[in-house]
Amino acid sequence: MTENVSETNGESESSNGNSVEAAEESQATTDEGAPGPTTQEEPPEDPLTAAIEEAKRLKDQLLRTAADFDNFRKRSRREVNDAAERGKEDLLKELLPVFDNLERAAEHAKSATEVTALADGIDLVIKQFIDTLSKIGVEKLDAVGQAFDPSVHEAIQHLETNEVPPGSVAHQVQAGYKLNGRLIRPCMVVVAKAQSTE
Repeated sequence: MTENVSETNGESESSNGNSVEAAEESQATTDEGAPGPTTQEEPPEDPLTAAIEEAKRLKDQLLRTAADFDNFRKRSRREVNDAAERGKEDLLKELLPVFDNLERAAEHAKSATEVTALADGIDLVIKQFIDTLSKIGVEKLDAVGQAFDPSVHEAIQHLETNEVPPGSVAHQVQAGYKLNGRLIRPCMVVVAKAQSTE
């Protein structure tokens, strides 16, 4: 009888042990499957704060762009001025030899005894000047005998003559010039008109 009791107690302990293990396993399963402690979600960003930050960013970007543009404008102006100065230097280098020869002709005129030689020297200087102008793109206009064209001619007088057709340039008072095809100065001319029959 005693043995039966102890066996029953043994079985009871065994079943108790099994139930404890089952409970622990169940707890472990519950711990593994259950989500961990929930974290607090950050509150949504305030639209006003976001707009202020965006405005600051755009203002900074605008200021940088304005500064870049101002620097570009200053640099461009400086480059244009430099190019203009270089152009003047190049023109001066081309014209200085003409001026040198003109000074020589003036010096020679003070002691010249032969007017023809002096006139020939001046003609050579004029030719050199015209050649120099053509090198830099300047074209001298000769209007004599051409039909009057108000786009390149400036009439200062009318003259009755049969030497050229009416409406043509009878005499050129001052030559005109073009630079690379663009009119710099019109020809100052006298325009012919038909002679009166009276």
